[in-house]
Amino acid sequence: MGGKRKKCESEERDGEEVDGGDPSNSNKRQILPSMIKNKEKRSAVHAILKHQKKLEKRKKAKARDAAEKRALELGEEPPPKKTPRTIENTREFDETVCKPDDEELFAGNDADEFSSILKRECTPKILITTCRFNSTRGPAFISELLSVIPNAHFYKRGTYDLKKIVEYAKNKNFTSIIVVHTNRREPDALLIIGLPDGPTAYFKLSKLVLRKDIKNHGNPTAHKPELVLTNFTTRLGHRIGRLIQALFPQDPIFCGRRVVTFHNQRDFIFFRHHRYIFENRESKQGDSKVKKSKGTKGENIPQEKVVARLQECGPRFTLKLISLQHGTFDTKGGEFEWVHKPEMDTSRRRFFL
Repeated sequence: MGGKRKKCESEERDGEEVDGGDPSNSNKRQILPSMIKNKEKRSAVHAILKHQKKLEKRKKAKARDAAEKRALELGEEPPPKKTPRTIENTREFDETVCKPDDEELFAGNDADEFSSILKRECTPKILITTCRFNSTRGPAFISELLSVIPNAHFYKRGTYDLKKIVEYAKNKNFTSIIVVHTNRREPDALLIIGLPDGPTAYFKLSKLVLRKDIKNHGNPTAHKPELVLTNFTTRLGHRIGRLIQALFPQDPIFCGRRVVTFHNQRDFIFFRHHRYIFENRESKQGDSKVKKSKGTKGENIPQEKVVARLQECGPRFTLKLISLQHGTFDTKGGEFEWVHKPEMDTSRRRFFL
């Protein structure tokens, strides 16, 4: 009992040193909150350290703003702003990142499976079907996909095997097949098969929001949409981008003002569908001080600026690449180009697309 009591007394002394002891002693031996076993004292020390860090951050921000204001008054250039440290700009080095002067990459683009569509030698024709056990929300998602992708056709799956559907689509000159997989009445995966020679990409689908659930949504027109692909930087990402690009015609109708966006961020592909419009709005000169003249009678001269307005048409969802397979769909003898494995997620700064 006596030994335990001495141990508690020593812990209390450590806590007292951190709370209100001599600052010279605290500099010699800095005690972290994780070293204090008493929960109340640990939380108190943590709150003090957090408050001190907040005050230091506020003091640095005020000094930075004052230096910038002083430089502007003297007509000098303000000090450069520091770029924040993010996961994207501190990603691990990847040898497969595409470079603009990569001749091998451009030579491979002319000979891959999507070159005929992207060179406008043939028009993309898409077959959309479901898994065998369909749900009530699956057809609603498919009907919105039909409005997003031009020249897309829906066929009921029935009891047909996927290999027979691939053979049928080849005979009918389809260029791609999209299979919407559902689980527990919710679409949870997309399978995109390029025809006639592949490849086959399997995506996990999440965060699905249908058009009716989007506030102030718009209704898409029959115009061919513009396609925006961003941040597909590696060899694998470039190949996935060309697979997605082959689903859409390469001659968009710009007067329709429709945009379909696939934005890759940290290997998650975010899908958005918008309509845009440009407006001329009057803006008063608030930043630049305009000298008052007799003609203006001291009033601010209105200026016109062009503003882009967006209206989301839906649907909205997120894709995560699980596997990429050579050729068309084959579960037994298929050769995979890339497969996502759990051990790949050990680092937050490692990206593959």
